[in-house]
Amino acid sequence: TTALLLWPILVLGIFNFFWVPIANYFGKRPVFVFASLLLCVCYLWGALSQSFESLLWSNIIAAFAGSSTEALGAAIVNDLYFLHERGNYLGIYMNAIAGGNTVGPLICGFVVTSLSWRWHKWMAFIFTAVNFVVVLLFCPETRYDRSYLEGVASVNRSTESVPAIPTSDEEAGNGAPVEKVVSSMSKEMPNHPAFRGDQVPKKTWMQDLSLWSGVPKDINLPELFVRPLPLIAYPAVIFAFLAYAVSLAWVVAINILNSFVLQAPPYNWKPSINGLINIPGIIGNLVGAWLGGWVVDRYSDWRSKKNGGVFQPETRLHLLWIPAIVVPAGCLAFGYGVAETLNWTSLFFGYGMVAMGLTAVPVATMTYVSDCYLPVNADALLLVNGLKNIVAFGFLYGVVPWITETGYANAFGTQAGIYVIIMLFAIPLIFFGQRIRHATARWKIIL
Repeated sequence: TTALLLWPILVLGIFNFFWVPIANYFGKRPVFVFASLLLCVCYLWGALSQSFESLLWSNIIAAFAGSSTEALGAAIVNDLYFLHERGNYLGIYMNAIAGGNTVGPLICGFVVTSLSWRWHKWMAFIFTAVNFVVVLLFCPETRYDRSYLEGVASVNRSTESVPAIPTSDEEAGNGAPVEKVVSSMSKEMPNHPAFRGDQVPKKTWMQDLSLWSGVPKDINLPELFVRPLPLIAYPAVIFAFLAYAVSLAWVVAINILNSFVLQAPPYNWKPSINGLINIPGIIGNLVGAWLGGWVVDRYSDWRSKKNGGVFQPETRLHLLWIPAIVVPAGCLAFGYGVAETLNWTSLFFGYGMVAMGLTAVPVATMTYVSDCYLPVNADALLLVNGLKNIVAFGFLYGVVPWITETGYANAFGTQAGIYVIIMLFAIPLIFFGQRIRHATARWKIIL
């Protein structure tokens, strides 16, 4: 039965490499409309399935549809929100993603024991049907042509007697978003050379509902499939996907294993009561998203002011020392709690501490990647989300044999050590990140 979880996790990672190029070429709206409809159909399929193979394939194809949200959801946050807001809103996005690991099992325990597992599928079908309608009517295309900024840059170079128009968040200064600064300057200086062209008219609601927004003229679809792959050479991308992978794997490992522990002697819990272990998981997710999002945003703003108004993306990583301590401590609390049959509170606290890392670390690291490589952030986040699921699948595929052979204390102690080692990779990025960014900016690896 673990196959019902493991194979979808692998599919969730692999098909990021399909959806992101498709969305970059045709737009995010048509991808989400189609994927949300397919997800709804797959839950209907699962509710009506008459064999284990049919149920498994409904989960796998549902994961294919759901994989569209992983990297593209984070990319939409970067489309819609400014530099000083990205961490906070990415935290909200990560809570929605992480809720699949905590809110879902908490509810399903009661649904399955009180009704049946089919009712879980029927409820999911109803929710995804509502979700499809919401996406169809209220999810506009978020791709936006910012090529006008290139024209602004050329005007800045050719006009020395008028104020220069910022073309990046860093040029805007004080952590201010470039779009907001440009908008303000356009009202104050309507005769500035950069603002004499025709403005793009705002779309109507009906125009926003269109499934066609054009395709790029300067790149073809096969190139978009290949373009993200070289980005793995960037140290920020490597660190982000490794940190996200272990944060996800350790949480899902506890999800897989806790029923073997709590429903067996000496605990002997019912499945519905067993699901209550997800309450500390939810609390951990919320605290982690708040830490990695809102707190890091405020901290980065403060550091920018201390730095003369210049924002440094590396400030996103400064607070990672908190999950670097809390998550390994949670691994030890859960592992030794099971090994020594301690009170259930040790297992609950351990899971909550590990769950904090599932949101805190990805929010901070993915926002850092976006700040460093905003023009190709969708491609970079594709690698982060795709590779972390593949790595997590490899770990989770062997976690039960690993626990069986070495025991909970040794296995979770090793997990704690691995987590600390990967978090230590943030140190060179914090101290030498600016030099690394300047060096990698000259690498000719982007198609």
